[in-house]
Amino acid sequence: MPKRVRTGLTRSDILHRYVERFRQQLIKLRPFLSRKRSTTTIEDFDEAAEELISQVFGAASDEAEAYFYAKTGESALLPEEAQENGTHDVERESLQQRRQVLESCLADLEMRRVVQAARHGNGKEFSTSKVEDYMSHDVRSIHRAATIKEAGLLFQKYKVGSLIVDDGSRYIGIVTDSDLSRKAVAKGLDPNTTTVTACMSKSLVTIEEDELLSEAMGLMKKQGIRHLPVTADGTIIGVLSVADLLRALTD
Repeated sequence: MPKRVRTGLTRSDILHRYVERFRQQLIKLRPFLSRKRSTTTIEDFDEAAEELISQVFGAASDEAEAYFYAKTGESALLPEEAQENGTHDVERESLQQRRQVLESCLADLEMRRVVQAARHGNGKEFSTSKVEDYMSHDVRSIHRAATIKEAGLLFQKYKVGSLIVDDGSRYIGIVTDSDLSRKAVAKGLDPNTTTVTACMSKSLVTIEEDELLSEAMGLMKKQGIRHLPVTADGTIIGVLSVADLLRALTD
């Protein structure tokens, strides 16, 4: 019977390494996005990114499929703009979608770190802190008729990972950067004609501002979400994200 070899690495160590590797991959993507000279080719970058995604999430995962479509540009069809400006817009859109997929992978791993840290009792203040202490008070929204390309531009403009979807009179759902990468990019949807309703979550899962962060974390884990609209007497007044939970644990 072969002897079992222990590496000495805990699950937390492995998660930390994966998080850092995805962060480094995003850093390596910056020169391509800014049109600066890179030390590697885009082909080598794609090979490294796909290998990392396959290692962490699996070769047949939604993340791997989303990156494939982003890389090939099949979901970055820009018929009108391409006619006016050539293929450059298509290539740039493809690079932006690569970034969205990698950021979605990173956010997923950070959520796992939050759950693991809380499970092991890291951060005693976390158990007594409330949602209102760490939530973002900015409520960014988008109309249901807007395209997923417009949503992507708003994510970049406001530097947020989610947008509440409205129909002009009330909120009807939420769309996240993860939705764009896993539902839109992976399906090869045309970003210029597809509306946010095609990939948004129609049921709004919310939490009251005076609830504990531990309750919010449990709700996120149960629902498989990373952005949680925060309410006060039923009215949405902000959003709590995985990044906010990480900040709370760090504090």
